[in-house]
Amino acid sequence: MLELVNVTKSVGGQTHIHPTSLVLERGSLNVLLGPTLSGKTTLLRLMAGLEQPTSGEVRFDGKSVASVPVQKRNVAMVYQQFINYPSMTVYENIASPLRIAGESAEAIDAQVKQMAELMRLTPYLQRLPLSLSGGQQQRTALARAIVKKASLVLLDEPLANLDYKLREEMREELPKIFVASGSIFVYATTEPSEALLLGGNTATLHEGRVSQFGKTISVYRHPRDLTTAKTFADPPLNTITAHKQGDRFSLGGEGAASMLPVPAHLARIKDGPVTLAFQPHHLSLAAPFEGAPRLPVKTRISEIAGSESFIHITHDRSRWVMIAHGVCDLDPALDIDVFVDVRHLMAFGEDGRTLAADPASATQHGG
Repeated sequence: MLELVNVTKSVGGQTHIHPTSLVLERGSLNVLLGPTLSGKTTLLRLMAGLEQPTSGEVRFDGKSVASVPVQKRNVAMVYQQFINYPSMTVYENIASPLRIAGESAEAIDAQVKQMAELMRLTPYLQRLPLSLSGGQQQRTALARAIVKKASLVLLDEPLANLDYKLREEMREELPKIFVASGSIFVYATTEPSEALLLGGNTATLHEGRVSQFGKTISVYRHPRDLTTAKTFADPPLNTITAHKQGDRFSLGGEGAASMLPVPAHLARIKDGPVTLAFQPHHLSLAAPFEGAPRLPVKTRISEIAGSESFIHITHDRSRWVMIAHGVCDLDPALDIDVFVDVRHLMAFGEDGRTLAADPASATQHGG
């Protein structure tokens, strides 16, 4: 078990990591999700021992590891910029941690070939890394880290340099490897979709703070605050200020012309100002259910991405994004109606905290 106990990190008077406490269990997959410069890499380096915390403590199985040098920690780390031994073949790169561990030639051969098959590297085992593509080199680095059977495996956006098809395949395969290994895996990414596909647990980060930590699907569906909800949205989360009065939300404030009905899961929140939020796929051109409310909007631009289209729209002064299936090329400045799936509406108070949160979704958080 890896524990961060009120860990902070400051450099030159600037705080990179605010007080953070996390508990990562053996055999678990843990995703660090946040935008660039949110603190993901710094947290990974603190876990690895490459940096020491300014305050707080890092513990492994209940014991502080502050005095344990990096080379004596059973840790493997893979960066977005892959690192391999250039003078060794792919086979020897993958085999190197097994040789250091003193495993037999037969055991090494079996494990290297199994990992090479999984990573689509079998045809390249006798080649040097520099003769490979960037994606093949990254897979070699991943294979070496995983085959090491380290107690802690840290992955800093390891699939970013792979082509789309292979990246999707690896996202599906990696969780199976993680579960079977018994190691603690920590996987940093900027992509909410990647966190959802990997599953496990997710810690959302923003400006050096862990806003929430828990089961990935729970953090996504039940964010504790607006910061977490925005971190877990791609395209960006749609928001609008509103005023609740009885069974209606006035969009844009009290007395506004546009209204939305208050759904059952928000019925108990107090009347007054709120921030409403909904994911881009909860807006649509067709009614998601009978009687779904519609809102007048004006189109700005349509981005076609093959199987889906991202339609940028405005409602009053709010800018939103709607995801439509297939090719949907709408002219700019077009007045249309869109439907809102209020069953997935989120509401946040003036302090940014979630209103009417589901008690069953309570999860551990740091900072």
